[in-house]
Amino acid sequence: MTQTLEAIAEAMVAPGKGILAADESSGTIKKRFDSIKTENTEANRRDYREMLFRSTDAMKSCISGVILFDETLRQKAKDGTPLVKLIEAAGALPGIKVDAGTKPLQFCPGEVVTEGLDKLPERVKEYVGLGAKFTKWRAVIDIGKGIPSHACIHANAHALARYAAICVEGGLVPIVEPEVLMDGDHDIATCARVTEWVLKEVYQELFYARVPLERTILKPNMVISGKKCAKQASREEVAQETLKVLKRCVPTAVPGIAFLSGGQSDEDATAHLHYMNAMAPLPWRLSFSYGRALQAAALKAWMGKADNTAAGQRAFAHRAKMNGLAAAGKWKPELEKVD
Repeated sequence: MTQTLEAIAEAMVAPGKGILAADESSGTIKKRFDSIKTENTEANRRDYREMLFRSTDAMKSCISGVILFDETLRQKAKDGTPLVKLIEAAGALPGIKVDAGTKPLQFCPGEVVTEGLDKLPERVKEYVGLGAKFTKWRAVIDIGKGIPSHACIHANAHALARYAAICVEGGLVPIVEPEVLMDGDHDIATCARVTEWVLKEVYQELFYARVPLERTILKPNMVISGKKCAKQASREEVAQETLKVLKRCVPTAVPGIAFLSGGQSDEDATAHLHYMNAMAPLPWRLSFSYGRALQAAALKAWMGKADNTAAGQRAFAHRAKMNGLAAAGKWKPELEKVD
């Protein structure tokens, strides 16, 4: 099992490829569907994700794995093929979100902790049987007046470590996702300070939980100015500050880092990743694990209509290609122009 999990972790951050985060809960995807005036039904959710997974060239060339929601892991395409099999046929790895979302953290106003450890070993066993190769758990850290607190950071880091240990023991590679939100008016220096604090706490807890880092992937936020900050850092500065923090915190035993996009624009998420990879050599592979930054254009092109499937696939393929180039440090702004 050891070699298999390490090989899976390496494959998840294969050169020039990244992970498609298609694990939106039914509530989250409803908001996406509302934006294109499409009803949030199981059939529509299936059709939308099938469109993405059948984007053969994009999936084969640029996508190493797909994070799924529980419903999607069990769904079949219109022709009866399990969606997991479509992902595998494209040469990508199917993964599963296993956290149960966030809940208010006691005595910590405005802060949350992620739950879902109850019966996780049993769920991991079931997901292995359904074909999953890796998992994801997201912790959420907000920056604001008087927050984050150490209580919040510690609670989430401890839960991430417990989750990771359970998944590795059960035969799945855990994606460890501590997200420092980019909401708010904080500057990039504040984001750097909090991100460093969070990552150091996470890796301390992973050490205490005896998690073998070679069998894990980190999915962090980039170090970036808050959305409401008057001074927005340049793309190059985001890349520099992010790498500075990662080098201080992330052990070289970790095979790869797959960034979340966290509300950045499509092109910013791509550019930031590119500039980091252009600063090679680095001790780990830097890749992407994007949701909206890979899907937004495809969703808008699809509009919930079967006749728009090809247009949706073209939009998805373009974003996947741009991010694949960024993961190799070969992206250029002029490549964004689509005929």
